[in-house]
Amino acid sequence: MRRTFPLAVVASAAALVLTACGGTADAGGEGDAPADGELTPVTVGVIPIVDVAPIYLGVQEGFFEEQGLDVTLELAQGGAAIVPAVVSGEYQFGFSNVTSLLAASSQGLPLKAVAAGNFTTGTPGEDFGAVVVPEGSDIKDAADLAGHTVAVNTLNNIGDTTIRKVVGDAGGEAGDVEFVEMGFPDMPAALASEQVDAAWVVEPHLTTALQQGAEVVASNFAETDPDLMIAAYFTSEQTIAEDPETVEAFTAAMEESLTYAEENPDETRAVLDTYTEIDPEVKEAMVMPRFSAELTDASFQLLADLGEEDGLFDEPVDVSKLLP
Repeated sequence: MRRTFPLAVVASAAALVLTACGGTADAGGEGDAPADGELTPVTVGVIPIVDVAPIYLGVQEGFFEEQGLDVTLELAQGGAAIVPAVVSGEYQFGFSNVTSLLAASSQGLPLKAVAAGNFTTGTPGEDFGAVVVPEGSDIKDAADLAGHTVAVNTLNNIGDTTIRKVVGDAGGEAGDVEFVEMGFPDMPAALASEQVDAAWVVEPHLTTALQQGAEVVASNFAETDPDLMIAAYFTSEQTIAEDPETVEAFTAAMEESLTYAEENPDETRAVLDTYTEIDPEVKEAMVMPRFSAELTDASFQLLADLGEEDGLFDEPVDVSKLLP
């Protein structure tokens, strides 16, 4: 579905500094570019993870060029770098998980979601993210995580809020889970050496951990909501106000890319080689996220409610401010 973005008047934001690693991908392919041959340049901040495969595939297939856009994809470490770059206008669009967007919005940053990012598969035990424990652990299910250490990549974000949700749903004391911040690549080794009791890991590191003997005890995304949207592409209200046509074009191309990615899983998996370095055996074995062009309001509200319960936000989040 293509959306219309109204003009908006945006308050000026303080200057924000971005630190990110470089990396670009220019749009290519044959398409129905504008008659004058001029493409509008746009920069999109992304993270080098499997979740953003559709946008790389869309650039490769020429969907953005068909909409009159010349896309540069800038690799950043995470949403903490991408959000301020979008607000300051350095990037026109960005990718971030929904909880991070809610946190930014609660702080007054003028952001709007424009397209879905990725979704849980909805199948416990067969999702692209899971809480795993070492082989032979006494932890057998989500409830058992109470009283133990669990590694997450970022504290007070989508990982620990969804883990608390599934622990509580399973009858455990969610407040007794002790979260430890750790990078995803470091988790399999930390788990194997029992530096932590459990770890929330996403692909491709999840498959690596499983190949080393780890066992899944909870699929926190799928068990929170089988239709949970994990991340979204976003822009600033200022960009919408100043250039609504470009936002419309980006949204249309992104939705086409998401649909194509879901319908062509082999091509989606293959495009990972263009921006990641994943062992071929791991790449073939790992579970990919589900992709859909549907930007789901319900996921924003659910994650906002969970975040408020866990005290992640300074102020209650008005989800409507983030939605198109």
